[in-house]
Amino acid sequence: MYKLVIFDLDGIITDTAEYHYVAWKKLANNIGIDIDRAFNEQLKGVSRIDSLEKILANNNLSNTYSEKDKAALADEKNNCYLLLIKQITPKDVLPGIIDLLKWLKQQGIYIALGSASRNAPAIVEGLEVTKYFDYIVNPDSVKMGKPAPDLFLEAAKHFEVAPAQCIVIEDASSGIKAAKDGLMYAVGVGNEEVLNLADMVVGTTDSLLDVIKKLIIY
Repeated sequence: MYKLVIFDLDGIITDTAEYHYVAWKKLANNIGIDIDRAFNEQLKGVSRIDSLEKILANNNLSNTYSEKDKAALADEKNNCYLLLIKQITPKDVLPGIIDLLKWLKQQGIYIALGSASRNAPAIVEGLEVTKYFDYIVNPDSVKMGKPAPDLFLEAAKHFEVAPAQCIVIEDASSGIKAAKDGLMYAVGVGNEEVLNLADMVVGTTDSLLDVIKKLIIY
């Protein structure tokens, strides 16, 4: 039944959330505000410019900056983030992911990466997992980012696979909503209360292989 598995990147393949947090916090401090880890949870799975808009809106600064200024701020954050992710190595792949990717390849299941990050190709290269992915969706190729389903639907379209034949693996509520709105099966990794729209939730990535095996084989 299932022909395509679409992975999110941050929190599923590797955990770059801390790097994002450090970069966003530094940017916020540079413009005289601050963000904490609790607020940073709202930025998971959200595009760079939409994350910036959330930070500005939370501090009543949405109308303070022009679109050009916002683009420059987003670039400033990204430059900081790029310096941080240069540290990434294959050791940073989360537990169980390599075994899952290998098993999917053996079964002839398509594998796609549906991340909001424009840096996804560089990150998977640093992790040395590029060879497992049949397709990496370019977030610039779709009209809307998560929680809209466009990224995932683009992956399905690429393989000419029906949404009902797709499994999405996500750790963010925005990604789970995108999967469900795209009529795909959603597997969440993390807190069940936060990911309450998912069809199934596991606590950690090392549980994914058994779950995906059951979905695909049975």
